Parts: sequence; structure tokens; C-alpha cells
Amino acid sequence: MNKQEKTQEIDRLVAILNDNTKFYLADCSSLSVEKVNQLRRSCFEKKVSMSVVKNTLLAKALERANDSNLAQLIPALKGQTALILTDTSNVPAKLIKEFRKGGDKPQLKAAYVEEMIFIGDDKLEALAALKSKNEMIGEIIGLLKSPIQRVIGGLENKTKGAEEAAA
Repeated sequence: MNKQEKTQEIDRLVAILNDNTKFYLADCSSLSVEKVNQLRRSCFEKKVSMSVVKNTLLAKALERANDSNLAQLIPALKGQTALILTDTSNVPAKLIKEFRKGGDKPQLKAAYVEEMIFIGDDKLEALAALKSKNEMIGEIIGLLKSPIQRVIGGLENKTKGAEEAAA
């Protein structure tokens, strides 16, 4: 890769980092090619993008990104690095956890989710437990609906009781 190609790749990575508020960095070096392809297929099915990137180029892109906090991820760039992009914050963590059930161990290096930085494989459980935007909206709607349903149920019971007493 010549200097011009490297510059173009860094620019491409900077654009990706600036456009995404949720991405993961993982180490898949312990996986066979077949297992990496299975992981890629799983990512594709869940609408998650996964690509292997060079650490030196990604480090420069992290330094140049709009969010200066991304530079905190640079120490995690050791060994092979897969950049996993997502729209839903917890999907890659769940994919990695699910993939590990088969005995394979892709390792989470770091993650950047909604301006929060997670470094280390021990953060995988916390990331998998994060709720997506749609899950949060569903919970809020359920919480808002619950008191209304109780009031309506109480009124219906009172009306039935009044009708039975009148009969």
C-alpha cells in the first residue's frame, strides 16, 4: 500500500468514525477463516458491518476523528482488529456472546456507544445488556399505558357493579 492509498484509507476510516455513534473493535485472530466467515455471515444477517482494518491506519483515523475522546481507544489496537459498525448498540455484543457459545472466542477490544467508551473484554456483558432505542421506547410506552389500563379497568368494574346492583 503506497502513501496515497494509506491516506485515502485513513480518510475513509475518519468518515466512517464520524458518521457512526456505535462501533466495536474486536480481535478475531484466534478464529479460523471458516469461523470468521461464519461471524461475518451472522453480522450480515443482523445488519451489522464487519471489516478487518490495519491498526496503524485506524489509530491515525481515531486521532483525526471529530470526537477527541476516540483517541482513548488507541491502546486497544493490538493484534488483528475487526471494526464492527452497527445501528443498534447491543447487537454486536450479543453476536459475540452468541458466537462464544460454540466454543469460539472472538475477543472484544473496545467499543464506542453513544459517546461512551468501553475498553476490555470484561465489558461485553454490560454492552449486551444495553437496551436499544426501540426497546426503550417500548418500555416507556408500556409504563405509560399501564396506569391508563388500570383506570379503564376500574371504571369498567364499577360500571358492571352498578349494573348488577340495579338489576
